[in-house]
Formats: sequence, structure tokens, C-alpha cells
Amino acid sequence: MRKIIHIDADCFFAAIEMRDDPSLANRPFAVGGSAEGRGVLTTCNYPAREFGVRSAMPTSQAYRLCPDLVVAPVNIPKYREVSLQMHEIFEQFTDLIEPLSLDEAYLDVTDEVEGDWDRALALARELQRSIQEQLELSASFGIGPTRI
Repeated sequence: MRKIIHIDADCFFAAIEMRDDPSLANRPFAVGGSAEGRGVLTTCNYPAREFGVRSAMPTSQAYRLCPDLVVAPVNIPKYREVSLQMHEIFEQFTDLIEPLSLDEAYLDVTDEVEGDWDRALALARELQRSIQEQLELSASFGIGPTRI
């Protein structure tokens, strides 16, 4: 039976911006387009979510829900660079990687764990720890016999 880890960075764009500017961490914060230009949010942090702010929400609507929301513009070159670093970490665990987005991938670790679920869990936790230590970002994971 295969052992597939699904790994996904938590609020990736916002997390990178908060890592680089810690003053944003405890404030309602999002990354997205301007409210004047009919922009939408790409992601937001957990304090913003407490106000009902969500990804793919029009920025103007987010401001109505949370007037103190801080919105930073999208910086794709910066996020791509961190994504490359994240994928380099993935490669330390397996060669069988199926990227889904800048911050998300499936990793087939069947051979690395020799079919053992406990070893797969330990490997996933080590992957999560490596992302935290090397990139200062949190990530969530799930493990299953298929990508579904």
C-alpha cells in the first residue's frame, strides 16, 4: 500500500509577509489586490479570519468586515523563491513529488518508509519540522494510500 503525504503551507503568502515583518503577525492581515481596483484577497492570516475575511474575497468586502485589515500587494517573485526553497526541502525526503501549487505537493514516501504507517507519520512530522526550521513557516499534512 502506498504512503502519500499531502503537505500544504499554512496561509502561505501571508505567512511569508508576516515572517518578514513580524509586526503583522497579530493584526488582521491579508495579501491581495487593492479595494479601489476591484482586487481580491489571495490569502489572509488567522486574526483576519476571525472577522470573516477569506481568500478569494473582494478586498472591498474584506474592509467592510474588518476596517483595520492591513492588505499587502501580491509579491509573486518573492513567493516563487520561497516555493523553490520549500520544494528543495521536499526533495530531501523523496524524489517522487507531485507539485500542486507554490506551497503544496504530494510526496510518495512508500519506499522511504518501507510501507510502515508509523514511519510515514514520523517522516511527515520531520518534513513539517524542517519547513518550520529552515523557512520559518508552518505547514499542515495528511497521509493516505492515495492522493484522495
